[in-house]
Amino acid sequence: MDAIITEGLSKHFKENRAVNELSFTVQEGEVFGFLGHNGAGKTTTTRLLNGVLEPTNGGCTVLGFNPTTQGELLRQKTGILTETPALDERLNAVDNLTMFADLYGVPRADVKKRVLDMLGSFDLADRATEKVGGYSKGMKQRLAIARAFLHRPRLIFLDEPTSSLDPISSRGVHDMIRHISQDEGATVFLCTHNLTEAQRLCHRVAVLEKGRLVAIGTPSELGAQVGMALKYHLEVGESQIREAKSVLDGVAGVSELTIDGTVLRFSITKKDTIPDILAMLVNRGVRVYGIEAGESALEDIYFALHNAEVNHA
Repeated sequence: MDAIITEGLSKHFKENRAVNELSFTVQEGEVFGFLGHNGAGKTTTTRLLNGVLEPTNGGCTVLGFNPTTQGELLRQKTGILTETPALDERLNAVDNLTMFADLYGVPRADVKKRVLDMLGSFDLADRATEKVGGYSKGMKQRLAIARAFLHRPRLIFLDEPTSSLDPISSRGVHDMIRHISQDEGATVFLCTHNLTEAQRLCHRVAVLEKGRLVAIGTPSELGAQVGMALKYHLEVGESQIREAKSVLDGVAGVSELTIDGTVLRFSITKKDTIPDILAMLVNRGVRVYGIEAGESALEDIYFALHNAEVNHA
């Protein structure tokens, strides 16, 4: 089923078309990346999907709700992390989460355990009774993420969730995103500038330029769309690396060939060439232990799409 469906979704502010006829779907349980530079329309889209703004044209359904007319009901089923953590800095972490647990309708019998579990998950248990005003920026970010996960939402919107976090905390957030998607079946709508993070976490991504959707799909699909070479990892016997390299050197379209131990990494323009390469290797007596398709770097794909838009304009 689809958690989000948009059809021609648009929002205009006078002459500024902040969101311009977006049509896409997000499946339940998917981690969906929403990418674009500052001002591309990501935040406005998120507000439309949560019923905070009313569309100028078009519409959407989110978890079966119409955000414009059923926003209050919808927001009971969603969690959201905005760019700026909305925390009461006069309260401590326990009181902050307890307050939001009440707002989200977490059963009273579950509140204390849920709050303590979330503080432990985000490495805040030892600072739980300190006022949030004394927290570092990274600690406030972790607490805001804990608040967004607190009521176990079916759909969660995360805007730059690992901003200001150290590598260990960032990995913890990544693990939590995978957990709620894979184990709890929740949908994650991830707005991020961190393209490595998006490639690591997202099943599919959408790329926005000036409020318009310019591409949507898996990184592999987008790589093919912009004509990027396909990447492969080939494992052979240790004594046969030189022979395997000789074969690959003679194949038209093979480029970026490197050797890492017993693995040869290379790019190729046409997927149909792979069976021929394997046949040539076998004919030359090379034992192939495995071949795996890699993905083009999402960063390279993103800039290729951006440059195409700039040149088109």
